[in-house]
Amino acid sequence: MLGLLLTSRARLMGGREAKFWLVGAAFAIGGTGIWTMHFIAMLGFSVSGSVIRYDVPLTVASALIAVAVVGMGLFLAAYGGERLGYLLGGGVLTGCGVASMHYLGMAAMNMSGHVSYDPVVVTLSVLIAVAAATVALWFTLRVSGALRIGGAALVMGVAVSGMHYTGMYSMSVATHSEAVPVPGAKAIDFLLPLIVGISLITVGLLLTVILSPSEKELRSEAEFRERLRNRDEGAPEVDLFGTPRG
Repeated sequence: MLGLLLTSRARLMGGREAKFWLVGAAFAIGGTGIWTMHFIAMLGFSVSGSVIRYDVPLTVASALIAVAVVGMGLFLAAYGGERLGYLLGGGVLTGCGVASMHYLGMAAMNMSGHVSYDPVVVTLSVLIAVAAATVALWFTLRVSGALRIGGAALVMGVAVSGMHYTGMYSMSVATHSEAVPVPGAKAIDFLLPLIVGISLITVGLLLTVILSPSEKELRSEAEFRERLRNRDEGAPEVDLFGTPRG
């Protein structure tokens, strides 16, 4: 929801300022939205007969990938506007990137066992990721208003969760007969940095939205500038509905 609010502001601002709003949206959607959901769900995964540890560099890399691919998708969709090719291209790029983030995060799990994947289910999870990303980018181009943004956020949340658990369903683990030491960090070691990081980013972005001009104020300012431009160019002044005055 926060990411959609930021993209809505980016559309209204336009120009250079829009880029900063889109960067914030990339962190909100890719980082505190998609990747955080993915990692918290990973903490709920267990394997009987083995402990699970996490490779720290791979886990951090998966978070960076999530933010980067969402950011690239947002900028591509924003640059293309209403053109379908840019929307589909951004959806494919973001969807494949989110799927890569997911499977990289799964590869970061170390356990005393052999991991294998069902290629059919993996393919299905990638298709879900691409479809979800395309729908999400379409929302960022069109959705505005609290109720619409809330509904779109629910759809995006269900889609991302569906992709995650489809991907997890493709995974099979055959534990080793003898316990072996498992390298990596414990899940609890990530909780404090995760909570602090999410809190700082979310509060910072929320304050940015709250302290910035509202959508109504931005639209009023844009209409005022348009009237001034029309007057300077000698064009007749128009009201909000485009009807000439006087």
